[in-house]
Amino acid sequence: MVLALIILFTVLVSLMSFVGAIFLFISEKLLERVLLVTVAFASGVMLGGAFLHLLPESFSSGTGEAFLLVLFGIVLFFAMEKFLRWRHCHNGRCDIHAFAYLHLFGDAIHNWVDGMIIAASFLTGMDLGIVAVLLVITHEVPQEIGDFCVLVYGGLGRVKALFYNFISQTTAIFGAVFTYALVQYAEHFTSLLLPLAAGGFIYIATTDLLPELHKRENIRESTIQLFLLSVGIILMWSLKIVFG
Repeated sequence: MVLALIILFTVLVSLMSFVGAIFLFISEKLLERVLLVTVAFASGVMLGGAFLHLLPESFSSGTGEAFLLVLFGIVLFFAMEKFLRWRHCHNGRCDIHAFAYLHLFGDAIHNWVDGMIIAASFLTGMDLGIVAVLLVITHEVPQEIGDFCVLVYGGLGRVKALFYNFISQTTAIFGAVFTYALVQYAEHFTSLLLPLAAGGFIYIATTDLLPELHKRENIRESTIQLFLLSVGIILMWSLKIVFG
């Protein structure tokens, strides 16, 4: 039953790769507004999820080096982004097609880790699993829109970019199944993965998402950002109350 839920939700997360398709049908101005909403809300959800769900669960599970693992998670996600995601060409000189495929490879690694986080969370508890899915989805939506644009810029056709992005996203399923199988042999694996995940989500929220919000200095937009950031945190707090 747990394995079926893990696979179901990682398939759902994989389907988030097609969110980039909205770029085909909406104006660039509207797309910017959509990103403003999703990035602000995702920041709040990820911070709330890390501090209100993943970290408390890590401490209650008896992980002695939870803070160290959080720090390691931050460094790990920094390394993944720095050396694998390759968001831009260097000095304007590179093989654009090679850049696009490197981007896909880095994204596949990132999605594998997302799958591991989802599986470890469901193995800890149903409530934590649902929270992990929400955390992953909220940061995947703005990321997948960006990934689609990067691949098109890298020389891939729009349909091909959507398809390749989906294939990259399916590694989350394999990461989840791998984690489920591993836990059968390493019982305490999930308690180690949760603080790592918390560090990763804190890193993504504070270095990738929040800096994007600072690029908007209009008072109205800033107020909307603060409101949506707060809504994301309140949502995670509400889930904590509901699930106990």
